[in-house]
Amino acid sequence: MALRLLTALGVAIVAMLLWRSVFVVDESEVALITRFGQTQPATYGPGAHLKLPLDAVHKFDRRLITHAFLGESFLSQDQKSLTVDFYLRWRLLDPARFLQATGGDEDAAGARLADVVRGQIRSSLAAAPLSAQIAAAGPATGALRLEALRAPAATLGVELVDGQLQRIDLPDDATNVLYQRMQQKLIGQAQQLRAQSSAEADKIRVDAEHARAQTLADATREAQRIRGEADAAAAVTYAKAYGANPEFAAFTRSLQAYKNALGRDGDILVLSPEGEFFKYLHSASGR
Repeated sequence: MALRLLTALGVAIVAMLLWRSVFVVDESEVALITRFGQTQPATYGPGAHLKLPLDAVHKFDRRLITHAFLGESFLSQDQKSLTVDFYLRWRLLDPARFLQATGGDEDAAGARLADVVRGQIRSSLAAAPLSAQIAAAGPATGALRLEALRAPAATLGVELVDGQLQRIDLPDDATNVLYQRMQQKLIGQAQQLRAQSSAEADKIRVDAEHARAQTLADATREAQRIRGEADAAAAVTYAKAYGANPEFAAFTRSLQAYKNALGRDGDILVLSPEGEFFKYLHSASGR
């Protein structure tokens, strides 16, 4: 009976030692072993691995890690309060250093990096009053400088990939000032566009009037030229006709004189029976 008990106990101990000697690493993980508190140099990728029963296994996520920090409060130089949201994204770079610096705790790494970011934002906001920052590029703009974070991240055994300010909430009075400033800027831009459009319209109108006047002048000049040529041709024609029949020419001139004298409705012409025109009409009716 005692032998069976010892045998069962031995089997259980061996099974436990075997169970303690095997560990499995996921595809998204990397592992380290510590032996009596000392970190072993080897790292372990995905798969099953052997270790000594008393060795401790530490697994780390090697994917991108994103931590968001919401509702962080800061004060400007004139003690105006702002609420800032930002996020940080990193990946594991050195498992041994990460374990030593943070104990393998991602939240601890995020908190250490967030402290550096908070210092950057605090320094940026404390450099000037809030109104001056609004008038320039905006409060806390450019406060999160990734290059300044890479060295602190490397001391934690991680590589900083990205970091951004997500939201900056201004106090109500500062928000109103910002909106008014934006409104004034937009109104100024609209007025400038209207002035430019009006100037363009005036220029187009002046050019059109100039083109119209030029066209009318050219047309009038051309019409006068054509009329002059026609009058000259008519004069030549009349001269030839009058030269061929002087009596007809005299009669035509008389008709033109009577036409000019009787230019209005109701005009009456009194002729003497001895007049040349009356004689001509009398002789023509007698034929």
